[in-house]
Amino acid sequence: MDGLIRDLPLLPPEQPLPMPRQDFRAAYRDAAAPDATERRAWRWRMAALGPAVVATVTLWSVIHGWFDEGGISWTEGLLLALICFNFFWISFTLTTVLAGFTSLAARPVERGAARAHGLDVALLMPIYNEDTGFVLGNARTMLEALHARPRKHRYSLFVLSDTQDPALAEAELRGVAALRADLPPGCAVYYRRRLRNTERKVGNIADWVTRWGGGWEAMLVLDADSLMTGEAIDALANAMASDPGAGLIQSFPQVLGAKSVFGRMQQFGNRVYGAALAEGVARISGTEGNYWGHNAILRTAAFAASAGLPRLPGKRAKLIMSHDFVEAGLLARAGWRVRFLPRIPGSFEETPATLIDHVLRDRRWCQGNLQHLRLLAARDFRTMSRFHMFHGAVGYLLSPIWFALLVTWALIGPSEEASVLTYFSEDNPLRPNWPEMTEGRHVLIILVMYAMLLAPKLVGAAVLPLTGQGMRRFGGAGRFALSMLVEIILAIIYAPILMVQQGLAVMRALLGLQKGWVPQTRAGGRYGWRVTLQFHILETLSGFLLVAGIAVGMVSVWLLPIGLSLGFAVPLSRLSGMVWRRGALLDTDMTGQGAVIEAEAQLARASLRQALNVHPAE
Repeated sequence: MDGLIRDLPLLPPEQPLPMPRQDFRAAYRDAAAPDATERRAWRWRMAALGPAVVATVTLWSVIHGWFDEGGISWTEGLLLALICFNFFWISFTLTTVLAGFTSLAARPVERGAARAHGLDVALLMPIYNEDTGFVLGNARTMLEALHARPRKHRYSLFVLSDTQDPALAEAELRGVAALRADLPPGCAVYYRRRLRNTERKVGNIADWVTRWGGGWEAMLVLDADSLMTGEAIDALANAMASDPGAGLIQSFPQVLGAKSVFGRMQQFGNRVYGAALAEGVARISGTEGNYWGHNAILRTAAFAASAGLPRLPGKRAKLIMSHDFVEAGLLARAGWRVRFLPRIPGSFEETPATLIDHVLRDRRWCQGNLQHLRLLAARDFRTMSRFHMFHGAVGYLLSPIWFALLVTWALIGPSEEASVLTYFSEDNPLRPNWPEMTEGRHVLIILVMYAMLLAPKLVGAAVLPLTGQGMRRFGGAGRFALSMLVEIILAIIYAPILMVQQGLAVMRALLGLQKGWVPQTRAGGRYGWRVTLQFHILETLSGFLLVAGIAVGMVSVWLLPIGLSLGFAVPLSRLSGMVWRRGALLDTDMTGQGAVIEAEAQLARASLRQALNVHPAE
């Protein structure tokens, strides 16, 4: 196969670019970087962190008063710390959304890109055992959109295959040939396949940089399910060209193409609530932003000089799984700006169709994010880069903490007489002196927690008019309200199941049971009742125990919604993969640019599949 590839004109002449591996224990500064970091971001950071800290201290003082009635033991102190730790991150999410709301209301942030010069931009599409028609259909859509626009920048597409299945590799080769034949003149398409996917995506991108990176000033990294409008790609290239200090500029990918119940729930939440959160993250990050591995443009020379990834330090050096966070940190360390521009529209990706597919992807991400904890002490990393890595890990660690709090709350019971913990001997010095969880205290905790969790959604919905999205795209105010109600109900129902599964993901990662990446099931898997029960057995048993405890009066009735959600995890998981056929959860882009590019992509995929004589069910 490699000989056949080289016989065909599928690769340009190599233009090597050195990419040395960085050392986390040594300082590094790229001499080519201007180090023009933005100093105003600290105001946004204080605006988000300050209120979150105040709210957490307030909660601590209230609950501390409950525990202090009979003195605080170390077990009660630990419980109090866990409660406040969780509450801080909930509060910080809310204050970040509020910061985004404030920024969008003020509007100005744009930088002048009118003087941007033309760049040679490589569109990199790394693939690994993917649906050829789907991937190349997306590529064709983007290239045709770019060809129809005024030619300021020069774009070339590289399909970087790590596919190990010979039949799929043959289909890729035929698909690229068909793609090149269908595209208008001037659209450059190249194909390279590695026979061994050494170091996975990290090695795939590094191979391109070291062989061809010298010929392209910038590279726009795509994922197998990425889809971007020509305007969005041009906007990223303009931003890079007009900012010589930018090493990486990340767009805000929005979810597109969801058809299942779970997918539409994720898509609605991403579209409606995501804008304010993304804007808040952008303002807090300043020029020390993050990278999510796709739909972002990078300055090739800066990436090569500053972001060559070593193995994780230690006796058994391991590949860094979630490489994108670390690459952003390395670029910022070297003096390059890492910017997040969520106001650039037209950047899309897909989401897992079922709850099980979502969990399987989450397990991989959990493994990668927990690795970042080992890099928090890396030499000369910016504070914000460390925060991004810590925050990514905390997102998964919160789930086992929540589960521990749930178990503790269940054991405390509705009163001292009904508490499961009454069997402890009062002479035992380790026996916790639990606070009396009266009805009013139960209600207060429930109301505060749910209010903090729902507030970001309400603020996000209020931001819609500021983003140019009116209620018309949701079928009017009435249908939008119905869609939002359905999304909130589904989010509440699935949250306890995801909590347990993320807790399991943490345990799998810590015990070494999660073994790297596998290709994602883009269209969603088909899971029978037996497989689904095996997958959700822990949630099911936990739910039954909670409901039984409530029935005999040993567990607070306020935990009934959580118990029912866990107990019905299997049918709820099956429900997640069903095709959504109702009017609620109407996509914000059903009448906008997302609908247009999705329709064009579907036609392009069908055309390529016909050329390949492949007709998968969608």
